[in-house]
Amino acid sequence: MDQITRILDRLLALHPKEIDLSLGRMQRLLAALGNPERRLPPVIHVAGTNGKGSVTATMRAVLEASGKSCHVYTSPHLVSFNERIRLGDDGRYVSDPVLCEALQRCEEANGGAEITFFEITTAAALLLFAEHSADILLLEVGLGGRLDATNVIDTPLATVITPVSMDHEKFLGNDLAVIASEKAGIVKPGVPVICAAQEDSALAAISRQAARMRAPLTISGQDFLAETDQGRMIFQDDDELVDLPLPVLCGHHQIANAGLAIAALKAAGLMPDAAVLARGLKSVSWPGRLQPVVHGPLHDMCPHGTEIWLDGGHNPGAGLSIARFMGEQEERAPRPLYLVAGMLTTKDPAGFFRPFHGLVRHVGTVPIVSSGTGRTPEDLADLARCAGLEATPFQSLDAALADVAACAGKDGEPPRILICGSLYLAGEVLARSGMTPD
Repeated sequence: MDQITRILDRLLALHPKEIDLSLGRMQRLLAALGNPERRLPPVIHVAGTNGKGSVTATMRAVLEASGKSCHVYTSPHLVSFNERIRLGDDGRYVSDPVLCEALQRCEEANGGAEITFFEITTAAALLLFAEHSADILLLEVGLGGRLDATNVIDTPLATVITPVSMDHEKFLGNDLAVIASEKAGIVKPGVPVICAAQEDSALAAISRQAARMRAPLTISGQDFLAETDQGRMIFQDDDELVDLPLPVLCGHHQIANAGLAIAALKAAGLMPDAAVLARGLKSVSWPGRLQPVVHGPLHDMCPHGTEIWLDGGHNPGAGLSIARFMGEQEERAPRPLYLVAGMLTTKDPAGFFRPFHGLVRHVGTVPIVSSGTGRTPEDLADLARCAGLEATPFQSLDAALADVAACAGKDGEPPRILICGSLYLAGEVLARSGMTPD
C-alpha cells in the first residue's frame, strides 16, 4: 500500500458517514489552514445533476486554447484520486508528492476532529489551488450545492447550473424543486448565473434563488441557443451567432453542454473568438462518458467487430441522454445492443433503465468490486426487469461479456455493448483496458 492510499484510508475513518452535508467542519479546517479559499484565482463554480464534468472539461479546453491556465476540481475519480485535482501551473493532475504533502498538512491541521472524507480532501485541493498559480479555477460541486464543501467561495466570477434531475434523494430530497433549490445554493449576490434548460419546477426554484440574490440569470433556450446545423454547432445569443465544429464528446446532450460552457465563459468575461472556441471544442477530453473502448483484454474477449461504449452515467437524466445516443447509433448502423451494468445502492436503476426499453436485447448485471455500496447483480437484474428489460445477473464483468459473446455467436452478427451505470465500473474498465486518464 502506497503512502497516499494509507493517508486516504485514515481520512476515510474520520467520520462515521461518507456524506454528512454541512459547512461548519469545512470552515473550521480552512480557518486552521489560514483560509486558502480567500487566496484563490477567479472561480467559476459548477453545480447540477448531469453534465458538470463535461461542461467543466469544455471550459478548460477553451480556456487553455486561449492561452489561459486552469486549476480544475472534479469528483469522483475514475482510476486514481489524483484525477480530482488538476493544477494550472503545468496543466496536469497533481503529482503524488505534492498531493501527499497537502493531505498531510490538512490531516495535521484537522487534529483528528470529525470531518468527512470529501470535506478534508476538498480542503487539500483548495490549499493547493491557493499555493499554485493559475488564471482560473473551475470548481465542481461534489453533491448538492448549498451545503457542499466547495461552497466556501464568496464571490466567484460566475456560477453554472447544469441539468437537474432526481439523484441523491436521501440527501437532497424527493422533490425536483427542492433538489434544484439545493443546487442553486451556490448562487452568490450579484454574480451571473448560467443555467441549462430545466424542468419547469427546477427552473422556477433556480429563478427564485437568483432573484433573491439579485444575480443576473441566463437560461439556455431563452437567452442563448446551442444546436446542430448541417454537421456544425451553432451558438447564438442576443449579441452574436457563432458557427463552430461539433464537440468531440459523443451524444446530442454534449451540444447543450458545450453551449452552456460557452455561455458561462461569456458571462465571466472570458469569451474568446470563434477560432479559439473551435480549437477548444476539438480538444475536449472527458473519459468515461460515451467513450469507445477499442483495445485491451475486455475488448479482445468479444467477437471480432464488436462495438463497445463506456459511460458512467447513473441517474434517470443520464439514462435518457445515453439511450438517445444509442438509438442514434442503431439508426446509423443497426446492431443488437447489450447492456452490462453495475450500480450503487444510492441510485435509481429502474429510472436509469426505463429509456432503454425497446432498444436493448439483454442486460447483464455485475457487481461493483471497488465500492462497498454496490447493488448485488441479482437485485439490479430484478430492477432492470421492472423497467421492462430482460436481465441476467453475473458475478463478474468478464462473465457478463462472455455471455454477450456467446449470444452474439448464435446471432452471427457483431454486437454493440454499452457498459454503464457507475463511474466505479467505468474506472475498472478503463484501468483494465490500459486507458487510464492522464
